[in-house]
Amino acid sequence: MSTAVKAGKRATIPDLAARKGGEPIVSLTAYTTPMAKLLDEHVDFLLVGDSMGMAVYGMDNTLGVTLDMAINHGAAVVRGTKHACVVVDMPFGTYQESPELAFRNAAKVMADTGCAAIKIEGGREMAETVRFLVERGIPVMGHVGLKPQSVNVAGGFRSQGRDDDGAKNILADAKAISDAGAFAIVVEAVVEGLAKQITEDVSAVTIGIGGSNACDGQILVTEDAIGMITDFTPKFVKHFAEVGAEISKAAQDYAKEVKARTFPGPEHCYNKKS
Repeated sequence: MSTAVKAGKRATIPDLAARKGGEPIVSLTAYTTPMAKLLDEHVDFLLVGDSMGMAVYGMDNTLGVTLDMAINHGAAVVRGTKHACVVVDMPFGTYQESPELAFRNAAKVMADTGCAAIKIEGGREMAETVRFLVERGIPVMGHVGLKPQSVNVAGGFRSQGRDDDGAKNILADAKAISDAGAFAIVVEAVVEGLAKQITEDVSAVTIGIGGSNACDGQILVTEDAIGMITDFTPKFVKHFAEVGAEISKAAQDYAKEVKARTFPGPEHCYNKKS
């Protein structure tokens, strides 16, 4: 059960920021109201990630996610939560052009969804934007290491920071956005020692996904964690359930009963009043 549930309130950005070096922060992704309701009492925050492009829409990457999609799914998740803090990913192309554009789009996301914060990818090149947003009342979660929106530049979904230069660059990126005011930083697919060093060197809480348990918290794509997506399983994913197999089995059983005319049975039918 999350700290917010124990306290009988919705988790806030200051609540999460205060967890630096303390009780690990628990987070998962969510894109729909039913899923948000199921996860709400167990997590500190839910991320409405642009991973929806792959997990929900069957895209090859996250680049096709639009601002409208982020807003619609973000609002659905907020409606399904009472305790978890909700953070919404800013889609590719909605914040990189300028701090002013980032503010307009982030303000719209927060106003239209009721979320508590937004997340953007990038390091030193985004520090000015992070500072601009935070100074204008928009809490920012950063994202360094493997950056899915930069998949074409990186040449694919590959782990990061394996050599000294790469590690130094990622650490510098994390420090820059933390110093600019980001309250948290997602650290994705980096070598274990680097994730630990980032966590020790920045004031922002770190949220690992393929980092290490040295981070201040962890996040996974829920569909990965529950075995809904089986085409590809990243090294950092653990299946805590096999829901995909259960759904397939349920559909198979349903089909059998329909074909055998055993469903619907009398107990599922309406009777005329006598």
